[in-house]
Amino acid sequence: MLSSLPNGSRPVVLDVQDLRVHYATPRGDVIAVNGISFQVYQGETVGLVGESGCGKTTTAMAILRLVQPPGRIIGGRVLIEGTDLVPLTEKQLREMRWNKLALIPQGAMNSLNPVMRIKDQIGDAITTHEGKQPRDVLKGRILELLNQVGLPARVYNMYPHELSGGMKQRVCVAMAIALNPPLIIADEPTSALDVVVQRVVAQTLLDVKQRLGVSMILIGHDMGLQAQLVDRIIVMYAGNIVEIAPVREAFKNPLHPYTQLLIASIPSIKERKPLKVTEGLTHDLRNPPPGCVFQFRCPYAREICRSLRPQLKAYGVEHFTACHIYENPMLYENSAPIATATRPATPGALYASDLMKEVDPHAGAAA
Repeated sequence: MLSSLPNGSRPVVLDVQDLRVHYATPRGDVIAVNGISFQVYQGETVGLVGESGCGKTTTAMAILRLVQPPGRIIGGRVLIEGTDLVPLTEKQLREMRWNKLALIPQGAMNSLNPVMRIKDQIGDAITTHEGKQPRDVLKGRILELLNQVGLPARVYNMYPHELSGGMKQRVCVAMAIALNPPLIIADEPTSALDVVVQRVVAQTLLDVKQRLGVSMILIGHDMGLQAQLVDRIIVMYAGNIVEIAPVREAFKNPLHPYTQLLIASIPSIKERKPLKVTEGLTHDLRNPPPGCVFQFRCPYAREICRSLRPQLKAYGVEHFTACHIYENPMLYENSAPIATATRPATPGALYASDLMKEVDPHAGAAA
C-alpha cells in the first residue's frame, strides 16, 4: 500500500491493493500480475508503461473485471470510490461499468459494431444505464458528445466503416465519457494510428480530462507520448511494479535500471546515439526466481539481487522504486556485478545520477 503519498489529501478514485492475476496452463500458472498496489487520484492521469507482456493490459482488464479464462483474479482488491469490484456479481458489475469506470480500447476497428450506426452504439450505452429517453433529448446528448471529441455532426448517422481510424477512436472516447464516469482506462489508444492522427487523439484525451475533470489510466509503451499526457508514471516489468514517480521526476531522475533503459530508448531528433539494448531474457513467468525480477537483464545485478526481492520504497517525494542499489549503495560500490560476457562495466559510485548517465550519457542535457 502506498498510502504515504503527499497526494493522499486528494480524493482517491481508484485504489488497487495487492492485485494478483494468474493464467492457467498445463505446466503451471503464468503469473501475469504479481501483487501490485497503486492509487489514482481525482483529476490525474496515470501512465502504466512497460514492454509487451509485462502485465499492463491484464491489470486494466482485472480492474474492469474483464479477465477471461484461463485467466483469473486470485487475490487483491480493486476499490472504485470505496466499492470493491472483485466480489461483485455480473449484474452489479454492469451497473458499475460506464457509470463508474469506462474503457477506451486499443483497437477501435474491432470494438465498434460494424452493422450499427454510431448514434445507435452511443445511444445504447446511455439508455442501457439510464433507461429510455425522448428521441430529441438523446440525439442532443449524442451530438454534444461527438462535438466534445471533435467529430462533425454527420458522424451521427454513419457506420464505423465510413470513418477513418482516428475518427473511430474518437467515437470510442465519446462512448467512454457518455455517462461521465470518474475513471477512464485508455489501453494504448493511439498504437494503431499514424503519427499525425495520434496527435489528434492525444489532444482529444487531454481536452476530455481538462473539461470533465476525470481520472485516467493511460496504458502504453510509447514513453514520448506518456511524457506529454500523464501526471504520474507506473513502470511494470514481468507483472511487478518497479517504479512509480511524477512524470517529470521519472524522466529527469529515473531510479530503476529498467526505467532508465526505457527512457534511453526514446529516439532523439537533436543527436545520433546508439540504442541501449538489454541482454538476456525475462524469466519464465510460471516460475519466477527468488530475488529481483529484473536480475537476468540488469547490468548492475549482485548476489543479493539473486536471493532477496527488493520492496517498493520511497526515495523522494512521491518517488518509489524497487531496487537494492538504493537500499545499500556501499554494497554495490564494493562488489563486482555478476559476471556475464554481455553486461557493461558498472560505474564506481552507483547513485541515481551516475546510473542515469551510465544508461544515457546525454540524459542530463536532455532534461
